[in-house]
Amino acid sequence: MSIVIVRQDGKTKLWKKALKQADPQITVYGYDEEHSKDKVTMALVWKHPKGSLSEYPNLKLIASAGAGVDFIFEDQTAPVHLPISRVIDPMLASDMSEHVLALIFAYLKNLNQYKLDQERTTWEPRPYNRIVDFTIGILGLGTLGAVLAEDLVRFGFRVQGWSRTEKNIDGVQSYAGDEALDAFLSTTDILVCLLPLTENTAGILDASLFAKLPKGAYLINVARGGHLVDGDLLAMLDNNHLSGAALDVFHTEPLVKTHPFWQHHKVHMSPHCASVSDTESVVPQILDNYNRLCEDRPLLNLVSKDKGY
Repeated sequence: MSIVIVRQDGKTKLWKKALKQADPQITVYGYDEEHSKDKVTMALVWKHPKGSLSEYPNLKLIASAGAGVDFIFEDQTAPVHLPISRVIDPMLASDMSEHVLALIFAYLKNLNQYKLDQERTTWEPRPYNRIVDFTIGILGLGTLGAVLAEDLVRFGFRVQGWSRTEKNIDGVQSYAGDEALDAFLSTTDILVCLLPLTENTAGILDASLFAKLPKGAYLINVARGGHLVDGDLLAMLDNNHLSGAALDVFHTEPLVKTHPFWQHHKVHMSPHCASVSDTESVVPQILDNYNRLCEDRPLLNLVSKDKGY
């Protein structure tokens, strides 16, 4: 039995080293090195080459190296009848929350605009906003969304969240189901998307949704690029219905140089870096699941095939 690491971001050796340091007895390969594919029982993957997982006849578990699994379901050749696990990591959640908090405060205190002013050598003090002036709405109150909501409450923000089912988080107003979405949007000043990407949520950030937000609302998307209809966002920024957007994720990454987001003064971008799986934090749970697989014990952090997350 062995593990194969399948990814395309140049981090295969890093993950292999971390796994071997944690347990020198395991057999682990990188996808791009010679190995016996019929002996591989677990694939540790992150945005793998489509078609690569079908090459392992005795595969028993597909393990995402991050919190997301949408890229697995997007590969129509992947053996999705097998168990699929994902990472549930407190450090991943806290990293995400800190990134979003930074974006919110930059917006409240005009730091994005002052950066643009600096580039134009413009000295123009502006009225600033306060925490009490805004209601933060979080689309998706899963592991990441719940941690962010709790942190925002501690700062004193009015916080509300929307999810498929009702959540119970102290200080957070919970909206649940399609019938509650419009009410949630109508009172959201800063919208943070932390939804999983599924068939039901793809393209959810579109003109219809934006129109239901108050005029001047601000968008933060740190979930997946597939949630956003790019052209609809640009139109809503240009007609001033939305005051701006902070984007960490995109349909194609890296974002092509010709994309209008690069030059739009109301769009503030980061290169999908809000929250990155840390090997030291994540490897123990991956090895725990591998040992459970070897010993035929129940696996942890399994994905619901029906929900897609």
